[in-house]
Amino acid sequence: MAITLNNGFKMPAVGLGVWRMEGKEIRDLIINAINIGYRHFDCAADYKNEAEVGEALAGAFSTGLVKREDLFITTKLWNSDHGHVVEACKDSLKKLRLDYLDLYLVHFPVATKHTGVGATASALDEDGVLEIDTTVSLETTWHAMEELVSMGLVRSIGISNYDIFLTRDCLVYSKVKPAVNQIETHPYFQRDSLVKFCQKHGICVTAHTPLGGAAANSELFGSVSCLDDPVLKNLAEKYKKTVAQVVLRWGIQRNTVVIPKTSKLERLNENFQVFDFELTKEEMDLIKKVDRKHRTNQPAKFWGIDLYA
Repeated sequence: MAITLNNGFKMPAVGLGVWRMEGKEIRDLIINAINIGYRHFDCAADYKNEAEVGEALAGAFSTGLVKREDLFITTKLWNSDHGHVVEACKDSLKKLRLDYLDLYLVHFPVATKHTGVGATASALDEDGVLEIDTTVSLETTWHAMEELVSMGLVRSIGISNYDIFLTRDCLVYSKVKPAVNQIETHPYFQRDSLVKFCQKHGICVTAHTPLGGAAANSELFGSVSCLDDPVLKNLAEKYKKTVAQVVLRWGIQRNTVVIPKTSKLERLNENFQVFDFELTKEEMDLIKKVDRKHRTNQPAKFWGIDLYA
């Protein structure tokens, strides 16, 4: 199952995110994922593992496990490279061992102090607050992203963590419209207005943290997981599925792309088995009522500033 983007390219509805994965773990994970049926991989310069992902992909191509054109590969421009878009993209391509990207995203709508192409450091001032660069506008960054399409380095470009105001502005100043807005959205943080605004204007929404980050975000950010919600547990029992499968299915039925992360083979397989059942309209409405407007991913923990405030 795939969603057709506003430029005609197709994006698989389920992908694998590789945040917080490293070393040999990534190679095994990607090979196992391809064997299961995954064809969409979500990367980022800031995850600091593009080289390992590239090694795994090269291995998959060389053994004939899969062809490059069968995969959809996303990576992202880090905040500190907003003034160096072309160089940053080429750096990611080199690490990933690819000739082109299927999708390149502006990771966050903020330019920060440049620390070297691909370095992805978040420079902090003497007070421990993120050094924001006030000389590079998001419009300037976007026009540089558009150049990447003209150069044939990327097929689609998009945004990430943009709210309605910033998404609207991007639609105004863009020559190449954003194909995707990747945001945190899950049953406890549904963001229905933003999702509908994007879809109304031809922007596909990808849900990062589609399971609410589960245990990992609870440990890192002290967040509450929707996987413990009684409404979702009851639906899982009804369909003889895991709660995670019900949540991913809900995301797919919202016409969003979901990119769950896991390093466990069993979960990797489970997260892909979401096409053999369908939630009713009444059940979708029921899930709508569990929304807590609860953001689980909180970069302020690392940046000393709450950019969402």
